Parts: sequence; structure tokens; C-alpha cells
Amino acid sequence: MRIPLIARLAVLSLIVPLVACASQPTPVAPPVEDSGLGVGTPEPVETTGPEGEAPPPGLATPEPTPAECIPMVEAAIQEYPMPSGSHPHDVAPARDGAVWYTAQHQGALGWLDPITGETHHIPLGAASAPHGVIVGPDGAPWITDSGLNAIVRVDPETQVVEIFPLPESAGNANLNTAVFDRDGVLWFTGQNGVYGRLRPETGEMEVFSAPRGRGPYGITTTPDGSIYYASLAGSYVGHVDPGTGAPTVLEPPTANQGARRVWSDSRGRIWVSEWNAGQVALYDPSDDSWREWRLPGDRPRAYAVYVDDTDMVWLSDFGGNALVRFDPGSEGFEVFPLPSSAAQVRQLLGRPGEVWGAESGTDKLVVIRTHSC
Repeated sequence: MRIPLIARLAVLSLIVPLVACASQPTPVAPPVEDSGLGVGTPEPVETTGPEGEAPPPGLATPEPTPAECIPMVEAAIQEYPMPSGSHPHDVAPARDGAVWYTAQHQGALGWLDPITGETHHIPLGAASAPHGVIVGPDGAPWITDSGLNAIVRVDPETQVVEIFPLPESAGNANLNTAVFDRDGVLWFTGQNGVYGRLRPETGEMEVFSAPRGRGPYGITTTPDGSIYYASLAGSYVGHVDPGTGAPTVLEPPTANQGARRVWSDSRGRIWVSEWNAGQVALYDPSDDSWREWRLPGDRPRAYAVYVDDTDMVWLSDFGGNALVRFDPGSEGFEVFPLPSSAAQVRQLLGRPGEVWGAESGTDKLVVIRTHSC
């Protein structure tokens, strides 16, 4: 059964003051290692009914309904508690207004109804440890599962789980992130030194060895169909030829900066979160140029980067326990402190007027709303 588009929340729980900061020079912060383990006090919530019960409302994916959005005077931030022990890693807004997330420590794909706060977990299989999730052209969530060493698709209506295992020759890839190109091919990264592509229609999969070995992490596609990935351990950005799969190494100005995630803006420029250096970087393919800006604070640690529909650049900052918005026009930052301490937002994704993050350290999802729809 299909349901109408989930409406926006009528009341926003918290208006957060902004901290405006001018752009800063680009000294390199001392490298820091990510333990990969979240800490914090989880808040338990009840999930849906017993095994075998019909899927909860909202798991269907109707086409989105156009809505008129009005800019808000101040951005608003809200957190949603997930089931205890979920360790949500990545998050992806669904077509119907709900939100998908990977419950990494429970081997499941999670679903959140932002109206009621209701959650539902779909088990992905024994040994599952899902990392990334995106919504594909088919409206379904697609997952990079490091535990299964496979790409996983979940049917949003039937909850049927479809698994595309990597070839044995690829070894344990430690799968991280995925993106669809404009031809419907899914590209993915594995931190143990690979990247690859899957053609969903045929199930054909190819895995490539990355330059410098271990490190491929975030990945993005540009409006013209180009593919770029970030290498955390290799401290470079890889530009992949979508035809041959061959990579070209691009070197950011700061050595050992720890390029972690990448995102394209509407002009095809590549934004990079530099974990070790606490910076955001911009690569412009039109003239092969780089620029970098250090995030505000004493010891920023830029984890995720996401460019919204207005070409504003968002980052998650572990060091400042905040989400940060960077305006490429003014080259200024706005800081949104997170309500929970040690939130550890791993990934950012959004839809018009909303930026969503997964708080792995607190078992919560967080959203910043910049428009009222």
C-alpha cells in the first residue's frame, strides 16, 4: 500500500544560535587517528512489532510531491533517538519523507519516521556490518556492507534483501561508500585499497586496485558524469575514468591532510573534508586548481562533507562537536553546536531544506532544517 508524502514537523524542537566565523589561514593540525568507535549514552526507543508483522507505514516510496519551501529566519536543529546499540553510521533521506540509516553494530538497515519518531530495523544477514547507505535511481536504499563484503539492496516495499558479493579475488575490501553515476552504475570504495563498480541490471561487478593501496573512502559523481573518490590513508583525491575505471591521483596542497569524503557542487567542483588537517578543500577541474580553508575552533576534525541544493557546503566536525556550514561566496563559516556531547556525526546527506547526519556516538540521528515546507 502506498502512502502520501510525510509532512514536515509542525514544531521544531530547538533553535540553535549560529557562530559566524571569518575564513582562516590553512595551517595543518597534528594528525589524529580515528578509533572508529562511538561513545556516549544511548537513548532506547521501541521499534516496531514482532517478527513477521507487516511493514510499518512509510516504507513504500511514492514519487515526491512538489512543495513550496520558505527560508527560515534561523536554522533549526533536532535529534532523534535510535534503538540502543545501533551505532548509526550513514544516513539517507527516503523519497517518502522518511529517513534510512545504517545500524552498523546491529547488522541492519534502519528506517525513521520523522513525524512520530518511530523506527524499524531490517536485518541484512549474519555478520553484516553496514557502513554507507544511499537512495538509488530506483528509489531503493543501497548499502555498502563491510561485514558481508557486499553491496546490498533492500526493496523499500517488501523489505526483501538482495546481496551482490564482491568477487573472491577482491579480498576483504572494508567497503565504505557508494554513489550512482548518471548511467545508473553504482561506484563504491573499500578502505583496504580498492574501488569498484556494479551494474545493477546485470549484476556485473568490477573491482580495481587503488593507487597507494589502503585508503579509499568517500566517493562522488559530478553533473558531467565524472567520478571522484577520497583516500583517507593515501591523502589524495582519485579521479576515475568512468569508461576504463583508470584512476588519476590529484594532490591537495596540504601534505598528509587525510582526505576523507568528497562531494560535487552543481558546477562540478569537488569539495573535500580533510580529516587530519581539519580543513575543507576545493578542487576545480576547469583549471586544475586547489584552495583550502581551516574550520573554526582549536582542533577541528572534518569528517563528512555535503553540498546542499543551494551549493552551501556542510561539514561534520568531531573536534568541535558541531555541524559547520561554509559559504563559498563569502568564504565564511557558521557553526551549529550539537545538542548532545560526543555526537560523532559520521555522514551527512540531505534534501531541499534539510541536512541529515548520523550520530554514531549517541545512537541518534540529527537534522538541520533551513526551510519550512
